[in-house]
Amino acid sequence: MSSPIGQRPHREPRSVLPWLAAPALVVFVGFAVVPLVGVFALSFTTWDGIGAIHPSGLTSWRAVLTDPGLPHALWVTFLVMAVSWAVQTPLSILLGTFMAGRQRYRAVLGVVYFVPLMLSSAAIALAYKALLDPNFGLGAGLRIQALSKDWLGRPGLAFGVVIFVVSWQFVPFHSLIYQGGVQQIPKSLYEAAQLDGAGRIRQFFSITLPQLKYTVITSSTLMVVGSLTFFDLIFVLTEGGPADATRVLALDMYKRGFQASLMGPASVIAVILVLVGLALALLLRRLGGRDAGASQLEGA
Repeated sequence: MSSPIGQRPHREPRSVLPWLAAPALVVFVGFAVVPLVGVFALSFTTWDGIGAIHPSGLTSWRAVLTDPGLPHALWVTFLVMAVSWAVQTPLSILLGTFMAGRQRYRAVLGVVYFVPLMLSSAAIALAYKALLDPNFGLGAGLRIQALSKDWLGRPGLAFGVVIFVVSWQFVPFHSLIYQGGVQQIPKSLYEAAQLDGAGRIRQFFSITLPQLKYTVITSSTLMVVGSLTFFDLIFVLTEGGPADATRVLALDMYKRGFQASLMGPASVIAVILVLVGLALALLLRRLGGRDAGASQLEGA
């Protein structure tokens, strides 16, 4: 059928989505893929960071994999990851659920809770290091004996301080994620539960937590993979001490590369961190069990 006079025939618009994604793809390749390939190539070389780069085959890999300090650094890294997840996740879920309420004061508290995330990790570490100083810190100033311990000089206490400071900084971010997840849960579910006589605690465990399944997977992935990159906070607080009690892989990589000028072994550790992070992310995604029908918003 011919088109009416004065009107152009309808044409199917070309898809512009590939062109919209092109800038992000260029940035990802330039700032993620290319550096990763470069680091992987450096792991097969010998380089002090200044002079010429000399290919050395598997020398750096053998040096790192046979180093007795590597299992300890791996253990500390996974321990920080597990304990920080166990501390942050319940707190984030509770705070996120609380901030999801409609009361105005909860929105104000949400803004206040988010302040630590806006601060530099190095600045936070410096502040806590000064506050926990046994001679000039908060405990000595207030003359509170319980706060005057050598918090950063004992392995167990130093590890606990690292977990506390990490949680203090990053719980607000994950609380914001859970707040969004709770706000997507249909109100009809809670209304039906109220009609059945369920209290708030029963509603939380029977409705809120099950509906937050995929939010927990997303938050846990960010939390676990992000814990592999803890460096500046631990470096300023403890420098990996005492007795390597807080020496994680990221800090070990820095010490090898920039303090010992061993860029080859440092690159090996960087590759190990990438592989561990990728494996954990895939594992968490598999645990999520998201299928095609679960691609909709949670609670919908």
